[in-house]
Amino acid sequence: MEASRIAVAGASGLIGAALVRSLTADGHEVVRLVRRTPRAKDEVEWDPERQYVDAAGLTGCDAVVNLAGAGVGDRRWTDAYKRKIRDSRLLGTAALAEAAASLSPLPRVFVNGSAIGFYGETGERAVDENSPPGDGFLPSMCVEWEEAAAPAEEAGVRTVFARTGLVVSAKGGAWGRLFPLFKAGLGGRLGDGRQYWSYITLHDEVAALRHLLDTESLSGPFNLTAPQPLTNREITAAMGRVLHRPTLFAVPAPALRLALGEMAGDVLGSQRVLPTRLLESGFSFAFPGIEDAIRAAARG
Repeated sequence: MEASRIAVAGASGLIGAALVRSLTADGHEVVRLVRRTPRAKDEVEWDPERQYVDAAGLTGCDAVVNLAGAGVGDRRWTDAYKRKIRDSRLLGTAALAEAAASLSPLPRVFVNGSAIGFYGETGERAVDENSPPGDGFLPSMCVEWEEAAAPAEEAGVRTVFARTGLVVSAKGGAWGRLFPLFKAGLGGRLGDGRQYWSYITLHDEVAALRHLLDTESLSGPFNLTAPQPLTNREITAAMGRVLHRPTLFAVPAPALRLALGEMAGDVLGSQRVLPTRLLESGFSFAFPGIEDAIRAAARG
């Protein structure tokens, strides 16, 4: 993509901040959506809960990227927090999609965040973008999340859904909590360790988002996960090898359920997700293997 004006919601998050750095380094003009009065010329105000976007500030944007949403793993899933997880995604997506649809000229692309939570529990069964949604809170939320982008799609804006897996990073997210434990020699499998984890490095996540932004022929859902999902047991062993630490500890499933409540199902659940459409589109992973992924994350 030639130097463009690109709006990013969720620009302060783990993925959003890395994407902004990448785009800016390549000469793109990035407009960051903020939930306060703008303090810089590259900021535009929005309020997802009120479904408000200062659409005038998005004028001239070639692309809109929505990565905003309350952290799924930030706290225990009370009914109130589940509403926050859902509303922060659905209301924000609807507001941005409507703002994008109102622009003249229209943006060329709307990239909306989503998650492999779309597929729910898959056990040992591999799934890809052709697979139906699963059952439960996260799958139903992901379906609604993607449907909320309809105004942009119906207006003729190329719309892409980035179904992201577990991001391997020492800087944040679920994996960011694992690194200190493993470095202290306190790492270990979760439950029986047989559940599949579908992961992607932060580097490849950003590269994949850039690929989706740049490739005019791509629309619809794309799984942003490395080509070979592994079990929690295999990933635990790889963390130990790369960080040169023992992995003797294990957290029993009942203890996780007691500590995390309903969210434990997401930790103990198995999701064997393949990036079929991403690979078919010509994307190449820099860190497809888990040990290289962990080393890349450890280097920052």
